Amino acid sequence: MARRYDPERRQRIIDAAIRVVGRSGIAGLSHRTVAAEADVPLGSTTYHFASLDELLVAALRQANEGFASAVRESDALARPDCDIADELARITGRWLTADRTGVELEYELYLAALRRPALRPVAAEWCDGVLRILADRVDTVTACALVALLDGICLQVLLTGGEYDADYTREMLGRILARSSAPSPTPSHAPSSAAAGARAPVD
Repeated sequence: MARRYDPERRQRIIDAAIRVVGRSGIAGLSHRTVAAEADVPLGSTTYHFASLDELLVAALRQANEGFASAVRESDALARPDCDIADELARITGRWLTADRTGVELEYELYLAALRRPALRPVAAEWCDGVLRILADRVDTVTACALVALLDGICLQVLLTGGEYDADYTREMLGRILARSSAPSPTPSHAPSSAAAGARAPVD
């Protein structure tokens, strides 16, 4: 029997993996559960993704786009007179509340990098993507601090089940930005995303 042409199968497998993790967590992910979810033969998952780590990398890369896209699409951040603290606080609040399940899934995939080194470069892409967007507005050190703060606030909200506090976020972001405008010794080098502590898992 001729193999059915199915150019969208790889994407369906990734989408299925995201749904499986969202429903059952990383522990529930296997080639078999993903094949069943995607309604494809088991061999299809191993054909496109030789290991679960490869599948998780693809899923994390797709999930990572959420917050970075929200920042990238902000017209306000491109304006010279933009209140950066206010806009970042607004974007973060909208992202956290628009699809809480999706945000939780993104963080679950991100935190999986603690035990799966193959995921670490992809986990760092979230931070690097936002840093590149902010690079035209603030220096690299300040951008790293802003991203680290937002990452920590989001994680606290998710872990505690608490409500996002836009006023607090705005104030803390404003303090970092105010500090960045004060004279200070120039560091010998800008911190990497790992040094900044933003979405950079450690062993």
